[in-house]
Amino acid sequence: MGCQYFDPCESGADSFSVVVPRVTFGRGCLAEVGQRAAWRGYKRVALFTDPGLRDGPYVATVRAALAAEGIDVAVFDALRIEPDDTTTEDAGRFLADGKFDAIVSVGGGSVIDTAKGAAILAQHGGTLEDYFAPPIGRGKPVPGEVLPHIACPTTAGTGSECTSITVIRFNKLDCKFVLSSPYILPIEALVDPACVDSLPSNVVASTGFDLLSHALECYTARAYTRWDKVENSVARPLLQGANPWSDLAAREALDIAGQYLARGVADAGDTEARDKLAWGATLAGMAFGNSGTHLPHAMSYGVTDYMRDIASLRTDGYSVDAPFVPHGISVIVNAPAIFRYCAAGAPERHLEAANHLLADAKGATPDDAGEVLSARLVELMRATGMPNGLSALGFQADHCKPMAESSVRQVRAIGNAPRESNVVDMENMYRDALSYW
Repeated sequence: MGCQYFDPCESGADSFSVVVPRVTFGRGCLAEVGQRAAWRGYKRVALFTDPGLRDGPYVATVRAALAAEGIDVAVFDALRIEPDDTTTEDAGRFLADGKFDAIVSVGGGSVIDTAKGAAILAQHGGTLEDYFAPPIGRGKPVPGEVLPHIACPTTAGTGSECTSITVIRFNKLDCKFVLSSPYILPIEALVDPACVDSLPSNVVASTGFDLLSHALECYTARAYTRWDKVENSVARPLLQGANPWSDLAAREALDIAGQYLARGVADAGDTEARDKLAWGATLAGMAFGNSGTHLPHAMSYGVTDYMRDIASLRTDGYSVDAPFVPHGISVIVNAPAIFRYCAAGAPERHLEAANHLLADAKGATPDDAGEVLSARLVELMRATGMPNGLSALGFQADHCKPMAESSVRQVRAIGNAPRESNVVDMENMYRDALSYW
């Protein structure tokens, strides 16, 4: 990596911050949750999970561990994959009425994100629109602490256990948006890779590409020195652009994705690969929680906004009513086209990232970075049974303009990309993402 990427620029930031929760990683650590909660003095906790996990072994492990420490538990499972404002506000009322000391979440990113959003509403009142940034919301900052949260992820992708953001769909706008606040960062994350063993291959692929793209977007993001300096250090956002610390975690996560993603998808018995993916997801969460993502995530929202046009759209491994595109797939179907476009903004970084993903970069120069990286992403997509671009999901060329018009509202993420883009550029990237092979 050339140090010039972080060289100071006039009026740009000259410092960055790093915030992560306490993280415990290893097979069997899910059973530690009772000791962790008791050590912190909790007597009554709200257990967030989803209906498919409520009666399963992971929730049973957590309930038994809490019971062993004499901790009272009430369960909230009335949530949905890809959480929305309605279910999150219901969850907020559940928390407000329950007289809880803390939250324990057991599930994927949807469970953890619902818990984060609900914690804000339970503690500070109002609606989600109050706290989301304009023009979607009223831009009210989260004013202070919320219930402490111990997050126990059961997938290997979102990294939400290590971030200070939550992603919620606004039903009236039919679009997902990001809310960020340091107050919603979980205080602890218990990452037990045994939870990944039972996941269907297509779920491992989708969540695995989410972790890959988190790391790739962090590593290629606009440098933190290219964001305006914030005079009030307390107000410095954690979504602050690429920085030396996020690079550390992102590089290791890219190495893991390049080596183990296809293996983890192909063989549920390959515990080495699935353990590595679980660790990679946590690393990528630490990275993007302190840098932010960019265009692949911004443009994924256009896909999920307009999936309603394709009534038969469903994805193997997910027991969700059609139409439905899992988040990781909505991200990766656009990614080869996006990184081909973005590479011109930071070619050395894109070529370095391609090498970490084990791309065939022999003899490549920075001018080749976009093509080399895009080709490696397509290779991994084909190896893991991912759709051949947007057209394989049922999208057509006439969807590209409205998807771009929807995604252009993701202002912070678009601004974090290494190359500027407008709605026309995004429409062209969607067109380039219709098919790859």
